Amino acid sequence: MRKLLLLLCFTSAMFVVGTLDSQAQDMVYQPRNPAFGGDTFNYQWLQSSAQAQDKLKDPSAAASSSSLLNRDPLKDFQESLNRQILSQLSRQLVVSQFGEGALAPGEYTVGNYQIEVTEGRSGINIVITDISNGNQTTVTVPYY
Repeated sequence: MRKLLLLLCFTSAMFVVGTLDSQAQDMVYQPRNPAFGGDTFNYQWLQSSAQAQDKLKDPSAAASSSSLLNRDPLKDFQESLNRQILSQLSRQLVVSQFGEGALAPGEYTVGNYQIEVTEGRSGINIVITDISNGNQTTVTVPYY
């Protein structure tokens, strides 16, 4: 009887253990660095961590940061005004030379530059040649 009772307790215990849900979790490697597939939100943290550990300082960085603090607002205003005036003049020059709207295919001469505009398969090709030294620059403006 005692063996039967032990056997009954053992089988019922095994039945209870066997019916419990056993759970496990997969172990998956997840990189931290965004350059190797990690989360992009980690970039700022990695950057600030690397800068905090950096013992070498750029000598020119201190000079450039101090020059930003010592800028003259009137000189900045003058430079900004000069840039705006030159931009407006260049815009008027382009409109007077090429007209309003799209740049038509053809050859144009402006000062020491010869500009050749052609239409290609990938877009509008603009070849700018400096007549004085023969240097050439090619710009391709793709179609929309």
